Amino acid sequence: MIRQAIASDEQEIQECAELAYARYVPLIGRKPAPMIADFAIQIRAGQVYVSTNSEGDFQGFIVFYAENEHILLENVAVLPSAAGCGVGKSLIDFCENKALASGKRAVHLYTNEKMTENLMIYLKLGYVEVDRRAEGGFNRVYFEKTLIG
Repeated sequence: MIRQAIASDEQEIQECAELAYARYVPLIGRKPAPMIADFAIQIRAGQVYVSTNSEGDFQGFIVFYAENEHILLENVAVLPSAAGCGVGKSLIDFCENKALASGKRAVHLYTNEKMTENLMIYLKLGYVEVDRRAEGGFNRVYFEKTLIG
């Protein structure tokens, strides 16, 4: 089940980000941006959704919002204990469906170039690499996916 995050979800979201991204800290040389995001602000803005299993246990989250003519998928993270079970894909599908429902025809996202597994995942999901650039001290790879409604 995927639902909009509420204030009481903030701690689990933060813990999930810490666990999901911890392995990248040594590769990047510091915490990646998703580990230091202000989730309280994003939750209040209605930008965060959480995935739970059938028992209501937290599994992962996604952060996205409208930006110009597209949706920016800013963050998606899954607990390591739920990795490989389709949670991430279902969260991304949810984002894409919300984009279509709101009249947007594309989803944009970026990831760190050191997160090589993510690069392959996004390509498999139909995203196309459109740019690489350094921002805020991070080397980012930008992707977009045109949606058909």
